[in-house]
Amino acid sequence: MLGRVWYRVLQTGKFGASSTRFTSTFNYKDALGLNEQLTEDEQALMNSAHDYCQEKLLPRVTQAYREEKFDSTLIPEMGAMGLLGAPYQGYGCAGTTNVGYGLLAREVERVDSGYRSTMSVQTSLVIGPIYNYGSKEQKEKYIPDLASGKKIGCFGLTEPNHGSNPGGMETKATWDANSKTYRLNGTKTWISNSPVADVFIVWARSDKHENKIKGFILEKGMKGLSAPKIEGKLSLRASITGQIAMDDVRVPEENLLPNISGLAGPFGCLNNARLGIAWGALGAAEECFHLARQYAIDRKQFGKPLAQTQLIQLKFADMLTEISLGLQAALRVTRLKDEGKILPEQISIIKRNNCGKALEIARKARDVLGGNGIVDEYHIIRHMINLETVNTYEGMPHF
Repeated sequence: MLGRVWYRVLQTGKFGASSTRFTSTFNYKDALGLNEQLTEDEQALMNSAHDYCQEKLLPRVTQAYREEKFDSTLIPEMGAMGLLGAPYQGYGCAGTTNVGYGLLAREVERVDSGYRSTMSVQTSLVIGPIYNYGSKEQKEKYIPDLASGKKIGCFGLTEPNHGSNPGGMETKATWDANSKTYRLNGTKTWISNSPVADVFIVWARSDKHENKIKGFILEKGMKGLSAPKIEGKLSLRASITGQIAMDDVRVPEENLLPNISGLAGPFGCLNNARLGIAWGALGAAEECFHLARQYAIDRKQFGKPLAQTQLIQLKFADMLTEISLGLQAALRVTRLKDEGKILPEQISIIKRNNCGKALEIARKARDVLGGNGIVDEYHIIRHMINLETVNTYEGMPHF
């Protein structure tokens, strides 16, 4: 059984000659026929995103990762490509299927998880809550600039004392009837995009709403609002992460998200984001697989390519199996989302599975490269370290 898989995966050169025992139709790049299950529009979207990511993002990611440098042109570029707010209708958004958005996430993360994080925060965690929970006026005011990349957004839920337990939230929104404003006080941490954000989606307990959690739209420049950068990250270094510090920030009444209350608000946002993560993690895993595969074919040890070693072949059989199954699971669950039939538990299953498997695949791929596997020139170590974070954020696998 193993032989059938690795033979086709590593078929090349004189040890990959054709054989009547195997058909010539197996495509290791799409082992279970994902592309056949996509619409023409979804395929075109995927191909366009692939070309952009490989031509524009890949050439600059190594330097960005080395220098822990966020590229300020990234968001406007993504906006021009229609990557931001893709699954939403109107307001300058592309209006793709949710599967289409998953394919975008996969292509972006094939280059780097940090780049995909930047995109998915803007889409699912900033545009998403305004689109789903906001007023008509809020949608018209904020979404077009966020979808075009003219403005950058962030999402403030996690707090220093409450990571996996948002129900313990300490950030307060105190209503001032005289000025008709809310005074927000508290700190959020591990907030992607916050140091460069123009728009802040912040969740806080509101005394006006029986201490229930409510969403607020804050804007850069509000008095008492700051967003210091978290320095020294060894993961997701091509994206920028910080805190949101609020000291009596006055937020107008019209900046309250009116159509949601309680943890259902942020959890709904996170569910949408997890779909993109489940697709994106497999993009990183696929890239690690392909890089390691080519290395194993080219690298000779003991007079033969590494790819002829059964221990190496087993790694590739394992990697291809998990990638293929993970993609099918992501497709099925995301189709349910498009059909309006999805359950949060289904999203959690694919996020947990695909991120965990992607990390395992990256580790196996790095192992194939031996000492070369820790050099950023080969990209795999960067993916592996990034996936440590992707496996943790927006829902840890063990909690």
